[in-house]
Amino acid sequence: MLDTIQRFFQQALAEPERSDDPAPTLERATAALLCEVMRADYHTDQVQLDALRQLLMSHFQLPAADVEELMEMAREEVEHSVDHYQFVSLIKQHYDYAQRCELVRMMWTLANADANHNALEEHRIRRLAELLHVSHSDFIRTKLQVQGQVE
Repeated sequence: MLDTIQRFFQQALAEPERSDDPAPTLERATAALLCEVMRADYHTDQVQLDALRQLLMSHFQLPAADVEELMEMAREEVEHSVDHYQFVSLIKQHYDYAQRCELVRMMWTLANADANHNALEEHRIRRLAELLHVSHSDFIRTKLQVQGQVE
């Protein structure tokens, strides 16, 4: 079964225009990047899992069962991926700048969910923001928004 999932991701992410339904591919890529942030500190707790679930449900307007499946597939994909290129390139191709900034804001929300600010999570978000071509000022702005320091 894992081989089937990996083949799906490789095909769908490598050739999104040929996919029958590109939206789930974008959803999985987004979920995978969020999972990367969540596992940056080598510790995943229930608070972060709940935050990820809530972020995905509200951002993509998905029912709980679909979000559970999405989270599981994204976690498996992240565990077996070599780098972030396939996820980042797909998101850059289909998300405009404001949507990429929103994704960085979601990353900060997830990192701060457990009230345990971690330098490893911040480093991962910084690196992903750079790969997504989100400016440093927007990286900081989204961080401060999530921390409630700016509107």
